[in-house]
Parts: sequence; structure tokens; C-alpha cells
Amino acid sequence: MKKKWGMMLLIVLLLLGGTGSIILWQNSFDMVQRAVQIDTPQGKLTGVLTLPVKYSGKVGLVLFIHGDGPIDATHNDGYKPLWERLAGIGYASLSLDKRGIGGSEGSWLDQRMDDRVEEARQALAWARQQPEIDASRIGVWGASQAGWVIPKLAGKERLAFSILVSPAINWLTQGEYNTRSEMAKEGRPMNEIEQQVKENNRIKKLLIAGSSYEEYVSLAGQEDAMSRERWRFVSRNYTSDATNDIANFESPVLLMLGDQDINVDVQETERVYREHVSPSELLRVKLLPDTEHSMLSVSTTESPARALLISLFAPRNITVKGYMDEIEDFLRSITPN
Repeated sequence: MKKKWGMMLLIVLLLLGGTGSIILWQNSFDMVQRAVQIDTPQGKLTGVLTLPVKYSGKVGLVLFIHGDGPIDATHNDGYKPLWERLAGIGYASLSLDKRGIGGSEGSWLDQRMDDRVEEARQALAWARQQPEIDASRIGVWGASQAGWVIPKLAGKERLAFSILVSPAINWLTQGEYNTRSEMAKEGRPMNEIEQQVKENNRIKKLLIAGSSYEEYVSLAGQEDAMSRERWRFVSRNYTSDATNDIANFESPVLLMLGDQDINVDVQETERVYREHVSPSELLRVKLLPDTEHSMLSVSTTESPARALLISLFAPRNITVKGYMDEIEDFLRSITPN
């Protein structure tokens, strides 16, 4: 609690000391942001379309597909440095609030992965109708859970490219990997880790059996149980596996991984992508050192104070060095002169 109040006091002192203008300057991005609304049969979707400040002719577009959780269009402004970099090389970015977030109607917790694919298709259809957008140069960027959306999408839509950041392959094996990795990082003994895995396996059996939320709570305990809505979401999506869908890619793919990812087994992800993306020349893999699931350095992830200060004073440096450079180089390599 003392650390929390100390950080809040530091921020107040900095702002009172006249650094507010520095923060505003660092968080002003060289791009045009436009609020958008897409009407769909499932309810409206709201979000942001960003464009280069100056451009001639039509521009390419990157559709952003979020990972897990209640994410707004800007991911709490976290996407903006990348949007600015994309605008600098002549690409627009389109990102939507998840359903139930911002002005988007519905609930993201009611969605299956197939629902998210359909939502992405609706966004692509809208983007192709915009006068500024070159329909032949529309691709996607997606993180984490989007790894179960984008390969399916590639089987239904003609994508100019796909950028996948920290995607998992199988929902259940990813969950076990995450449990083992987190507990090992915390220094938990092996017997305790194995006990937790056994408990998680009992919950998996409930999912497979289609058990009720009440049965789940009885096993997990009220204190440790996820919400009813989250249980419903997991029940609808726990069979997700990207293995076969990865063969759908017919355009260049950039796979970005962090070597310190404790959420996703990056070795498994790279192996499966290399086995199933064909021809192999379509796939480009970048493994970033000292990098965790969100493309942040381990030191930044483990220090909320460091992350906050970077976000305020140097937001373009919040992700690891090389992350945005790799995306820019990838897009330049596939963009016609």
C-alpha cells in the first residue's frame, strides 16, 4: 500500500512540477484518428480508424484483432505507438471495441471464436467500402487469443498479410503450460505444481462433460471460482485448436514470439506454424529475446512503476526494441513499390 501511494504521489509531483506538457507531447501521435461505427445484425460495433496525416492515393489497412479480456479499441492507448508507425509507412489501422466495451453492443463473453471470425469479416467488409482504403492491401494483426481467430479468418477471406503476436495452438495445453510456467517462476515446488495441474484436470473433465456452473463452483470453491459469465465463455471455447486452420494461410505471415513467454509455449507455436504454413516461404518468424507475452521486456512486466513511467514519458518504447521495427520491415517487404 505504501508503494502504491508513493507512486501516486510521485505522479502528482511530476505533474505539478510542469512535466504535464512533456507527457502530453509524448502521447500525441502523428496520425489522424477517426471514431467509427459499424452496424451489424448482432448490434453496433464502435472503434477507431487511424490514417496517415498525409498520403496520396489509397492506403493499405491493418485490422486489429484483440486477445482475451474486456479490451477497448485502443487497448488503453497501448496500440497507438504501433498505429503511428503503421501510418508512417502508409497504412491505416482499424480497431474495434470488444462487444460490451465502449459503445459496442452485446457481450464479448457470449462469443465463440467463430463469432469473432464473423465480426472480423464484418469489419473487413466495412473497410473495403471506405474510399481511402486499398482493398487489395488489407491484412490483420492479432495477439494471443486472436491466434484462434485469424487462421479461421484466413480460410474465409482474402488477406494481404497476417501478423500474429504470441498466439497459442491449443486452449487446454496452453492452460497447463501457463499454470506450470507461472508456478515455476514463483518458485513453487514440483509436488505443488503437479497437485494444481491435477485440480485443473478435474475442471477440464467438467467442461468435457458439459457440467453446470454450480458443479464447477462445488469443485473449485467459491473463493477461487471464475464468474458464471467467464465459465460460460470457457465452456464455449475450450476446444479451440489452431493446428488445422493454420494451413488456410495463402499470403505472407509474420509470427512474433517472446522467448520469456509464460502464457504460451512459443516452441510449440513455432513448430506447428512451420509444419502447417505452406509454402514455407510465406512464413517469417521473429523470436525476441528477454520478451514476454505482451511484447514487453521482463523487467518492464515485473515493475508496474517502470511500466507506468515509460507509458507516460516514452510510450513508443514500452514494447521491446525490435518489435515495431520487425513489423515495419515485414510490411515494407511485401508492399509493392
